[in-house]
Amino acid sequence: MSFDKEIKRILLESPQNINDELLLEVYRYQYTYNIVYKEFADAVQRTPSKVGAVTEIPYLPISLYKKHRVITQDGSVDFSRQIEFYSSGTTSANRSTHYVADPELYRQRSQQIFEQYYGPLTDFVILAVLPSYEENPSSSLIFMLKHFIEETRHAASGFYSFDRTALQEKLKELSGEKKKILVWGVSYALLDWAEANTEAYPEVIFLETGGMKGRRKELTRTELHAALESGFGVKGIHSEYGMTELLSQAYSSGQGTYQFPEGLILYLREINDPFSRIRTGSGGINVMDLANINSCCFIETQDVGRMSENKFEILGRIDTSDLRGCNLLYV
Repeated sequence: MSFDKEIKRILLESPQNINDELLLEVYRYQYTYNIVYKEFADAVQRTPSKVGAVTEIPYLPISLYKKHRVITQDGSVDFSRQIEFYSSGTTSANRSTHYVADPELYRQRSQQIFEQYYGPLTDFVILAVLPSYEENPSSSLIFMLKHFIEETRHAASGFYSFDRTALQEKLKELSGEKKKILVWGVSYALLDWAEANTEAYPEVIFLETGGMKGRRKELTRTELHAALESGFGVKGIHSEYGMTELLSQAYSSGQGTYQFPEGLILYLREINDPFSRIRTGSGGINVMDLANINSCCFIETQDVGRMSENKFEILGRIDTSDLRGCNLLYV
């Protein structure tokens, strides 16, 4: 079995076996077969001879996904069935591209993570407050939601774009259902709806995935969730953390505190020191995502987080970075 397939097998079947030795093997594999990552590691003097611990692994700046084809390709990796995901942006110059060699891995991995925290998709009806897959097939979020909607096997699950009337009518129809109802949408669309809404939906799960995208005044997560809770008559707002450049996600069931599945490892760094580590307090987020075995598993994001007492919060974007994707929230 090729190395990348073995990593995928471990990730999907036995993620508890992920350890530091395996992570170092992944680093050496990607250093060898990922041209962009190798050039970066060489530039920052983090070659295999100098990386003897997981804490010494270099993290690729996420901005390089805008300018380079970031792939890890040995002789066994087939990119002939690749799909390309693009981040949000006004021009191609400020959009990242993630070349995904194995779309089925993304389907399996995202479903694995969702069901780990929420239970089987067949227990749900999902109403997506997002454009349809036909309207935006290059969005990793919409690709994932299309798969989730299909897996619910429920006729009411689907993309409702930003049609509040259709959403409200569908929620009324579903009021007698025994299924869990999940409304999943970008922040500005949910906020528009909440402000105009006159109904309470205490049994519905509302999950925001960020994304003011300049359409609304930026709110802190606390302000946003308070407005959504009040508008929809619910006790908490769920959140999803993901991005174009990653194939794994993290979820929050409220209070802005996220849980991370095995194989998706986050830690904080000093904003101006990419090789530092922060145990408590705020800092830039570095992400290790083993699902990215065919691209780059080690990403230096432009997001800020805070860690305290084993709680991890996503605070938003570093001020000097571009607005990007579905995670645009500030505190």
